[in-house]
Amino acid sequence: MRAGTPVEHFATLPRLPDLVKLRPQPDEDGLRFLSRLRSSTTPEEAVTYTAFAAVPTDAAGWGYECLRLMADHLQPQERHMMERIAGWLANPATRLRHEIMREALWSPTRGPSVLLGLAVGWSTGGPAPNDPEPAPAHKAPVAINGAVLSCLARGPLGQRSQYLARILDMAETLFRA
Repeated sequence: MRAGTPVEHFATLPRLPDLVKLRPQPDEDGLRFLSRLRSSTTPEEAVTYTAFAAVPTDAAGWGYECLRLMADHLQPQERHMMERIAGWLANPATRLRHEIMREALWSPTRGPSVLLGLAVGWSTGGPAPNDPEPAPAHKAPVAINGAVLSCLARGPLGQRSQYLARILDMAETLFRA
C-alpha cells in the first residue's frame, strides 16, 4: 500500500476526493476505512479507494485479478490484452509495459482490459520510451477503477453484489499485507 493514512491519501492524491464522497476519520487506518466504504450505500467507492491506496503496480495486479474473476464478461478480443498484462505482471519489463501502453492507446475500443492496459502503462516510469516523465499520480488509479467497475457493470444485475464482495475480499488482502 502507499505510505500514509486514508486522510493523508485524500490530501495528497489528486482526483481521489472527487471520486470517493465518504471521508475517512482522522484515526482510521486503510483497512477500517475500506470496511466502512464497503458497508456504505455506495460500496463501489471501496473499489475506487483501493485503486488509489495501493501502489500502482500492486493495484494493477489486483485489477487484473478482478477482471480475471469476471472473465466471462470480457469480450473475446480483450483476451489478448489480458494475456499481455499477465506476462507483464509475471515479468515487469519496461519494454513490455511500453508495448502494452501502445496497444491500449491504439485500441479501437476502451473495454476493461484496455483500461487496465493503460493503467499498466502509467504504473511506473514514463509511459513511452521517449517520455522520461512519469505519468501523473492519478492516471493509473483512475484507469484501474474504470477497468474494474466497467467490468462489474457488464455482469448480470443479480450477480454484481457477489462479484463486488469477492473483489473487495481481494482488496482486503492488499490492506493486510
